[in-house]
Amino acid sequence: MRAWQFTEVGAPLTLNEVPTPTPAADELVVHVRAAGLCHSDIGFLDGTLTPLLPFRPITLGHEIAGVVSAVGSDVTQFTVGQKVVIPAAIEGPGTSKNGGFADEVVVLERLVVPLPEGVPFDQAAAATDAGLTSYHAVSVQGKVTAGSRVGIIGLGGLGSLGAQAARALGATLFVAEKNERVHDFARSLGAERVANDITDFAGEDLDVVIDFAGFGTTTDGAIRSVRRGGRIVQVGLGLARAEIDLQALTLNEVELVGSQAGTKEDCAAVLDLVAEGKLSSRITEIGFEEIADGIGRLERGEVIGRLVATFG
Repeated sequence: MRAWQFTEVGAPLTLNEVPTPTPAADELVVHVRAAGLCHSDIGFLDGTLTPLLPFRPITLGHEIAGVVSAVGSDVTQFTVGQKVVIPAAIEGPGTSKNGGFADEVVVLERLVVPLPEGVPFDQAAAATDAGLTSYHAVSVQGKVTAGSRVGIIGLGGLGSLGAQAARALGATLFVAEKNERVHDFARSLGAERVANDITDFAGEDLDVVIDFAGFGTTTDGAIRSVRRGGRIVQVGLGLARAEIDLQALTLNEVELVGSQAGTKEDCAAVLDLVAEGKLSSRITEIGFEEIADGIGRLERGEVIGRLVATFG
């Protein structure tokens, strides 16, 4: 079968012929129908995240949706022909094992989530990483509920899904995005107000601010904009280290919490929102043969929303 593989730092993905996987007793094989491209894949290629990979060559691709093509002898929850997704996980395909930039992928049964009827494979693939990460930040770490006043910093692939999740939960939405070309998109998602900087909402009594950018200045602005006793959720890591206003944080009793990825339950909740028409990714579809080129487009910042390869 075909597989796009990482071979060495600084080299592009290589298209190789590799053996079709067979499942162990507690595994199943998924015939891949869609695989999302992620900035983490760039990190594997440029050396930033390469230490996470246990061997090479390794097939990348950790945002996966497809159809079960084989099951191990101990598998009880899934059957051949069933539509499924594989939520992104450090221990899963594309990081610890060969991933979804291939015709078939093998995965532990406990990592797999059923795909609800009516959810297309491209949207499902995007939900496995960006979707669950955004939902986890909003619902679990942000504790957003109906009536919450929520600020979103950064309306990229993650932020736009976070904004939709907040609206689906019944929140009033405020979006801070320096790229004015997407301001109309923010309004189309139901934003009450849209501005270039989160500090423009300092008087809006925000309960929660979720920073999908993470450039230090954005987090600092969130601290100065959220209400007294409010909560800030840090998702973006534009910078590894930054200065923040500790005086404002302390005197206003602001909570600052981190958020990373999510759980199978988060992924299932996101898929339900997609099925209900309450959440969708802005997707650019490419073919299997375009995956290596797609990584380059992603690295050059040429992609708005999510880039997903559909095939099979």
